[in-house]
Amino acid sequence: MNSVVNLSLAKRSQVGDIAFIDLAAQQRRIRPAIEKRLQAVLDHGRYIAGPEIEELEEALAARTGAKTVTACASGTAALIIPLLARGIGKGDAVFVPAFTYNATANAILLTGGTPVFVDIDPATFNMDANDLERRIAAVRKEGKLQPAAIIPVDLFGSPADYRAIGKIAEREELFMLADGAQSFGGKLDGKEIGNLAPATATSFFPGKGLGAYGEGGAIFSQSMLDRERWASIRWHGTDEARKDSVRVGFNGRMDSFQAAVLLEKLSIFDDELAARRRIAEEYDARLGNIGRPQVNIPGAVSGHGYYSLCIENRDAVVHKLGDLGVPTAIYYSTPLHLMPAFADYAPANGLPQTERIASEIFALPVHPYLTPQQVDYICAAVHEAAS
Repeated sequence: MNSVVNLSLAKRSQVGDIAFIDLAAQQRRIRPAIEKRLQAVLDHGRYIAGPEIEELEEALAARTGAKTVTACASGTAALIIPLLARGIGKGDAVFVPAFTYNATANAILLTGGTPVFVDIDPATFNMDANDLERRIAAVRKEGKLQPAAIIPVDLFGSPADYRAIGKIAEREELFMLADGAQSFGGKLDGKEIGNLAPATATSFFPGKGLGAYGEGGAIFSQSMLDRERWASIRWHGTDEARKDSVRVGFNGRMDSFQAAVLLEKLSIFDDELAARRRIAEEYDARLGNIGRPQVNIPGAVSGHGYYSLCIENRDAVVHKLGDLGVPTAIYYSTPLHLMPAFADYAPANGLPQTERIASEIFALPVHPYLTPQQVDYICAAVHEAAS
């Protein structure tokens, strides 16, 4: 790619409109196959619990190395179900980073647990294992809550430090549930997201790397023992015959149409992931001197759910990029502990690294249908906006 782009109106016209996420281009690529899949659902008429659900679960397990996969209604449901199965409830402390989407904390509160917010590492943007240890010790010392679980988040697709956090979870006898909502396709030490924690939740929201045409999620387990209980909870807590309630549950099912869409998208996922990776590498090489990109821990490979960059004059840069025709997004301008819904759980002294990163971060397009010319233009536009 060219190192310099003329940002004249003529050049902008040549690169065309730049989408932040381009689901339309993806659909054009696979629409006939998607329509065939959807037609099959219409033909068999099993709109709930159709054969596509089991086919998707088996395909996801085969890809990730998970012992079992349970498809469910959303990424939030994928967090709630394992917490319910584990018995998380009143008086239980669940440790979670404050730099994530609100669904992670909502899932804890909806099961009756109490979120304990943990600061992040300023390079990886993921949970700081050292701060996690301090928070666990503080909760034990205070004695009001019982430490019960940890939810590391693979922010923007980059795997959390499961080596360090896993050791802490084992030593402290805490349940570890990974929030892999943005990281499907990522790896750590050669192992896929979905096979790095006892339980892993992911989301198939349309804008994810692997997204449905509606809501959807899945839970990955390293133990076959989880399968029966998770499947029961997603179906109102019923038994295998789906008649008697044997535990508390809710309607957490995925419908057959979404599984059909995901199966077809899964067939092109690796190709799309490779394209996102190439774009992210280009950004790292060309923008790392004017901003701070996310750093992966050694041995980690990102799933590149999003590409984010930190820069001190973020708001001015984002405004200028908009004028230049480059779409951006900010994940997340307000950390969870500073939101009204979670204010009661905010640490007394705040979370300094989380708050600093939240004031500097913004995301650039990294979808696989960006042209080389558009990537070139985006890089040059960031240089101009930051100058």
